[in-house]
Amino acid sequence: MSCILNIETSTNVCSVAVSQDGACIFSKEDHSGPNHAVRLGTFIDEAISFADSHAIPLDAVAVSCGPGSYTGLRIGVSMAKGICYGRDIKLIAVPTLELLTVPVLLTHEPEPGALLCPMLDARRMEVYSGIYDRSLKEVRGVQADVVDADTYKEFLDKGKVYFFGNGACKCIEAINHPNAVLIKGIEPLAKNMFPLAEKRMAEEKFEDVAYFVPFYLKDFVAKTPKKLL
Repeated sequence: MSCILNIETSTNVCSVAVSQDGACIFSKEDHSGPNHAVRLGTFIDEAISFADSHAIPLDAVAVSCGPGSYTGLRIGVSMAKGICYGRDIKLIAVPTLELLTVPVLLTHEPEPGALLCPMLDARRMEVYSGIYDRSLKEVRGVQADVVDADTYKEFLDKGKVYFFGNGACKCIEAINHPNAVLIKGIEPLAKNMFPLAEKRMAEEKFEDVAYFVPFYLKDFVAKTPKKLL
């Protein structure tokens, strides 16, 4: 098994973890954000110092690659690429929506045949979402959805669909279907990244350190600040 530095910055939460042999052995989180520019470097220094002090060589860096916050993803991926380049180690990209499913699969045990719909808030009634079965096979691709009662109806009419992530709570009333199940408190965290990162490590699914970019899903649009006077 490998030792992987895991980085997650796709939402307001900033988190870093070190995993080895199928377990998380170090974890730091900041939930007061967005503070990625301030916290991430410190967390990574602490994580690398922990690995070095235990004589554990890092084999790869795994980073949550989106969709999510444009600024957060950019900071996280830039930091991950710098570490990979400096230490000559592999870069692994973990889709953020897949990462959200990990605690649901491990602790909530969705019923057979149920579908998983992780959601990230994209402001107003829009979310970034995808639909997966319990084996994480993609049932519907990742896209930006403006949510109303019909958005997921074709899936809900066939059985249970579990909705979770920071976009789910604001949408559940609009979805309004008896087969819709809301799971609260699910966030993308680095400490949950290792099952997906180690799978990609075993499959040798690595990214090009020089050319890899996050999956923003939508182009960044800069807004003109409001006049102070």
